[in-house]
Amino acid sequence: MEVPAGPDRVLAGHLLLPQDPAGLVVFAHGSGSSRHSPRNRYVASVLTAAGLGTLLFDLLDPNEERDRSKVFDVPLLAERLHLVTRWLRAQPATSALPIGYFGASTGAAAALWASADDEDIRAVVSRGGRPDLAGPRLAAVRAPTLLIVGGNDREVLQLNRRAQTLLRTRNALEVVPGAGHLFEEPGTLQRAAELARDWFLAYLAAEYTTPTR
Repeated sequence: MEVPAGPDRVLAGHLLLPQDPAGLVVFAHGSGSSRHSPRNRYVASVLTAAGLGTLLFDLLDPNEERDRSKVFDVPLLAERLHLVTRWLRAQPATSALPIGYFGASTGAAAALWASADDEDIRAVVSRGGRPDLAGPRLAAVRAPTLLIVGGNDREVLQLNRRAQTLLRTRNALEVVPGAGHLFEEPGTLQRAAELARDWFLAYLAAEYTTPTR
């Protein structure tokens, strides 16, 4: 499908809604990736099997993806995420669904940045993410946030631990033993997907009120 992201920008996306979805998870991929990412598509399949809708879309159009400055422009990526979320809330099939964000790499920073400006985002999950890149906005995040990092991804793990100290909302850090940055090791991506599924079900499918500022 085509997802509007402003008056003159249309992004490619893939929306999947199971029957009577408990919520909707919008994916924000990382640098060098897209809606076709096999890892994000696998996580999306686990979420869909649990009764959650998913939207995978490209944060940048093909021309923008060739501009490395835009790939790491977290405020721009967050704004795209915000615009797509606003569009989803105007669609009959998704307007009533509680929304969460799943981000990987730089997409995790965009998800946290965008959620800091939207009190209705119900949950955020970061897989192998760079939440430190959202540093100026971390303290304003109100959505319950789960940080998932591979145990062998030591540098990113340290960055996540530092970023976690800046969060003022309910949060958790889960370390997947034996996993690297891309969670390519046997069973590691499955574990990350299960952790994400349980987090989203806890905060999208259940009644939870985000704390006020």
